Amino acid sequence: MPIQQSADIARGGARAGGRLALPALFTALAFCILVGLGVWQLQRLAWKEALIAAIAERSETAPVAAPPAAEWPALEPQAYDYRRVTVSGVFDHAKEAPVFRILEGGKAELATPGFVILTPLRLAGGETIIINRGFVPQGLADPAKRAAGQLAGEVTITGLMRPPEPRNAFTPADDPERGKWFTRDPARIAAAMNLDHAAPFTIDADAAPNPGGWPQGGHTALAIRNDHLSYALTWFGLALTLLGVFGVFVWKALRRPTRPTP
Repeated sequence: MPIQQSADIARGGARAGGRLALPALFTALAFCILVGLGVWQLQRLAWKEALIAAIAERSETAPVAAPPAAEWPALEPQAYDYRRVTVSGVFDHAKEAPVFRILEGGKAELATPGFVILTPLRLAGGETIIINRGFVPQGLADPAKRAAGQLAGEVTITGLMRPPEPRNAFTPADDPERGKWFTRDPARIAAAMNLDHAAPFTIDADAAPNPGGWPQGGHTALAIRNDHLSYALTWFGLALTLLGVFGVFVWKALRRPTRPTP
């Protein structure tokens, strides 16, 4: 090969290398980010699978007594969420809070806008636990229309402990004065209803029927969406695609003819 031609090839390779330096840097950075996101989703997958297993174990075991008031300040939501418990007391129906809900699936008559009825349960020691008694359609929001279900005297409730429901940017503001609630927040409901010694959690009543059929309990969502594996595969797939695209770019750049030196 002539010396001049070899020099031209060397200069062409150097120029190609210069053109590839910045794209290579950005490609490496993007590749690391995509792989990192994939690894993060795998970590989330392990966490979600452990959470689903814990929910199944807690919700299917025999019920235990609800924690006494002395233990309430130290309770951690991740330690008690979905724990199946029983508790006895007297309902204060005058202070129930209807929380707006749209139930999906299940019975056809419940696939409609309505409310879950949160009612304070007075314990023997004077403390209060707010019970999610279940769902009623909008037409039964007025307690007078379901008077048979307003249980009197001491009752025993079995259900699942739940932490306060988080709000997001799309959650409407609660309006306690007009009886409009959009979150299952025991502290806020207790403050609005002037309830003393209220528990920091609620209990979702099970499907035991109420007189008159309403409210209907047992609607706690136990099936938690778990798409983290598909998300991880998506991020890893994008990382491999990025490498393929960059490989084609490099191949074309190296094959691009260079103008020979006269």
